[in-house]
Amino acid sequence: MRRKLPPDSFDFYLSLGLARSYAAVAKHYGVTKVAVTNRATKEGWQHKLREIEAKARAASDERAVENLEAIHSRHLKSARVIQAKALEALRTMSLDTAMNAVRALHLGVRQERLVLGEPTDRNAVNVEEVIKREYEKLMVVEGDAGDGRDDEAAA
Repeated sequence: MRRKLPPDSFDFYLSLGLARSYAAVAKHYGVTKVAVTNRATKEGWQHKLREIEAKARAASDERAVENLEAIHSRHLKSARVIQAKALEALRTMSLDTAMNAVRALHLGVRQERLVLGEPTDRNAVNVEEVIKREYEKLMVVEGDAGDGRDDEAAA
């Protein structure tokens, strides 16, 4: 095994993917693992690998963001088309046959709100009612269980 490790051996190492190892590079080029390890240390293969993987992740994340933006844009356009069609149908239909258009309009509005990150349903909260319910839960009537005294001892 007196062959020499070629200058492009890092490229081969990188191309191995999940099967990446110095031993695999050594076997491929017919050299010792020590020779590969020495070259890897000298050229900083691990550092290069981390940089390449970080760039690949960043590029992948960027593509994912672009895809998500495209999906949101497409859904928003679809929701607005549904709304426009529903409104047009409402203008031309009689009141008793317009229910499908109303449903379509409702669907379009809900989808638009969802894509824009808005709540799709509005549930008004009456603060006074919430406080009253919580207060009633916390109130302890004298003589009820939980006053710290044993019922038999109190008698």
